[in-house]
Amino acid sequence: MTVTAERIADNVARIRESIADAAMRSGRRAGEVSLIAVTKYVGIEEIDALIAAGCTKMGENRPQQLWDRADQLQGRPIHWHMIGHLQRNKARRTLPYVTLLHAGDSLRLLEAVDRLSQEAGRVTDVLVEVNVSGDATKHGFAHDEVEPLLPKLAELSGLRIRGLMAMASWGGSLDEARQDFIRLRELRDKLATACPPEISLDELSMGMSGDFEVAIEEGATLVRIGSAFYA
Repeated sequence: MTVTAERIADNVARIRESIADAAMRSGRRAGEVSLIAVTKYVGIEEIDALIAAGCTKMGENRPQQLWDRADQLQGRPIHWHMIGHLQRNKARRTLPYVTLLHAGDSLRLLEAVDRLSQEAGRVTDVLVEVNVSGDATKHGFAHDEVEPLLPKLAELSGLRIRGLMAMASWGGSLDEARQDFIRLRELRDKLATACPPEISLDELSMGMSGDFEVAIEEGATLVRIGSAFYA
C-alpha cells in the first residue's frame, strides 16, 4: 500500500479532530486520549509520513514485523506498542523494543514477561487484555477472571500493570461495540475500588478505525487506529 504523505497528514488531522470532539462529548480533554498509529498495512515511507504528522506512538500486531520495523527505523522518535497476541517464545526478543504491551492475555505470558524483564533489569508496562465479548476465538481473560488475578500480578516486580485492553466483537454494530466498551470501563471501575496499590488501572486501550469515537465516549485513553490513516 502506498499513500502520499499529504493524504496521511490530512487523515491524521481529521482523526485528531474526531478524537477531540469525542473526548469533549465524554467530558474530557483531547490530551487525555493517546493515538496509537497501527503500521502493519504500510511501508517505511508511510511511517515517516505519520511521524512528520506528529504520530510517534506506533503499534504492531506481529512480533517479527515489529522487530524488523524497529531495526529499520532506529533513530526515529518512535515509541513502539505491541498490540497483538505475543507468543511466549517471541517475548525475549520483543520486549526490548516495546514501550507498552497491550495484549497481556494470559497468566503464563505475564509470568514470562515478568521473568524476562527481571533478567534484563527492567520493568515492562503491560495492559491486561479482557475478552469482553466472550468470543471463543479471541484472546484475553474472561470478565470474572480479572479480579482474582490482580493480587498475583501485584507480586510480579518485572511488570507494571497500567490498565486494561479489549477489542469489540468482530462484525458487530457500533451499538454492540459500545456495549463491549462499557463492559470494560465498568469492570475497570469495579476493580479500582479494591486494586492492589502496585497496580494502576488508569489506561483503557479500546477502539480502532471503525469505532474509536464510540470507545472514547465510553472512556478509552488509548485508541489503536490503522486503516483510517491510509484511506
